[in-house]
Amino acid sequence: MPSPNIWNNPATYEIENLAVDPDGVIDSTIQSLRSYDDSVVLDIGCGTGFHLPHFAQTASKVIGVEPHAALALGAKRRTRGLPNVEVLHGAAQSLPVATADVDVVHARWAYFFGPGCEPGLREVDRVLRRGGAAFVIDNDPRTSTFGRWFSWAHPHYDADGVDAFFARHGWVTHRRTIRWTFETRRDLEAVVAIEFSPEITERILAEHKGTEVDYAIVIRHRSR
Repeated sequence: MPSPNIWNNPATYEIENLAVDPDGVIDSTIQSLRSYDDSVVLDIGCGTGFHLPHFAQTASKVIGVEPHAALALGAKRRTRGLPNVEVLHGAAQSLPVATADVDVVHARWAYFFGPGCEPGLREVDRVLRRGGAAFVIDNDPRTSTFGRWFSWAHPHYDADGVDAFFARHGWVTHRRTIRWTFETRRDLEAVVAIEFSPEITERILAEHKGTEVDYAIVIRHRSR
C-alpha cells in the first residue's frame, strides 16, 4: 500500500518525525517490554531511516526494510556510517530476512492496520526468534485531538474491530497519549497538509491554534 504522506513528501515527513513524541513515551514503553540492547532489531517500513540510528546505539544489528526504493536509498545514505545497520528494499508481506533471525520487530505507522495484514503478521512470526518481541505502533481515533482529526478523515475506521483482530492473533494493546510538538506554526501546518485532505486540513487549521497537539496511540505487543 502506498504511503502518500512520506512517499510524496519525505522532507515534510522528516519534520513530522522530529515533532512526534518528544517525551519518549513510545520508546520507553517498548524498552520496558523488550530491550534493544545487544539484539537484532528489524524496522519494517523504515522510510528514510529516521529511527535506525537510535536503535543502532545499543543493538548488535539493525535491519531496515522499506518498500519504496527512493526512501530505502535515503535510509542507506543516512546510515552509511553505521557498521551495524543494513537497509533492504522489500515489503512487509515478504521480508528479505532469514527465518528466526530477529529479536525485536518494530513497525511504526507503517503497514499493520488490522484485517488484511495477515501476510505481514505471518512474516513477523517467521523472522522472530524465541524470546523475541514485536511492536506495532498505530493511531487511536477514540480519544485525543489527533484522534478526532483521524476520525474525520477515516469515519469508517473500526478501532474496536482492529483491536479485536490483533487480540485474536495474540497481541496485547497498550494505550498511550503522546504529543506532536512543532518548532513553528508553519511546520505544523505543513505536516497537517500531508496527513489530511485539503478540506480536512482547512477544518483542522481553523479549529486548532498553536504548535502542539495531544495524540492518542496504541502500541501493540506480541512476545514469541
